[in-house]
Amino acid sequence: MLAVCLGVIFLPFLNTTPLRFVFALPMVLFIPGYSVIAAVFPKESDISLNERIALSFGLSITVVPLIGFVLNVTPWGIRLDPIVLSLSVFTLVMILVAYYRRSLLPPEQRFSMPFSEIAGAIRKELVYGGNSRIDRIFSATVMLVILLAVVSTIYVFTVPKEGEHYTEFFILDENRTTSSYPNMSIIGHNYPMYISVGNHEYRNVTYTIETWMLRTEFNNETNTSHIVIMDPNDRLTFTLAHNQTTTIPYNLSMKRTEYDRAEFLLFNEIVPDFDVAGSDRINASYRNLHLWAVEEEEDQ
Repeated sequence: MLAVCLGVIFLPFLNTTPLRFVFALPMVLFIPGYSVIAAVFPKESDISLNERIALSFGLSITVVPLIGFVLNVTPWGIRLDPIVLSLSVFTLVMILVAYYRRSLLPPEQRFSMPFSEIAGAIRKELVYGGNSRIDRIFSATVMLVILLAVVSTIYVFTVPKEGEHYTEFFILDENRTTSSYPNMSIIGHNYPMYISVGNHEYRNVTYTIETWMLRTEFNNETNTSHIVIMDPNDRLTFTLAHNQTTTIPYNLSMKRTEYDRAEFLLFNEIVPDFDVAGSDRINASYRNLHLWAVEEEEDQ
């Protein structure tokens, strides 16, 4: 059973289908606990079959969070593949212990899973129906509830609830950190930096980054500023999958003294025509960043 689960989870032609989650469930909820029970109680007379099954679920619910807690403090983190591999190693160790302990017992005392008896009991209960019609209805209802529970669990795994939809857009310094990127550039100087975009929109998104060089003037009477010059500088288009982040190297250089601001505009699939300019274009962007500029003699 362990080999079948691992095969479905990791084989390339199966691990992209819902079967991956179907077989991941027993790998997480039953098999680890059952291997512990098999190692602790190798004798058939130790505990009943019902107790083995119940304890297997209970121990799995205990073992899996403990392994997840250990993985959480490692570089691998809590993800499906590290959890399944860790549980596989744990289960294999318990299987070896169980095999050794069973080998010390006489063959007639060793526990073995009575698959044929279980299948026969289920078939007899469902097909022949026990002692009365009420028993048959009750058995069918229980099986239907179990089936609905399994289907619901599979649905939760295969169709997870989406979180907040957003896009990250930020500037990094030349060391790819946020500690020393310029919050104000000096005209005539060159600033190597990185522009980073992270897609968390739960879909593939085609982004467009535009950089513009601006000149603004402040109106003291209205206490507002307006754009008097807005010249295009660079434009880049790329596509990111959900949860994918790209970091793009960029050299910022403002060589003309009439500029006082560099504007970074990020658009998603909706990119306006170039007849949309000025503050209207900035407002139409999905995200925007800017850096102010001063002349070199003003900085000294």
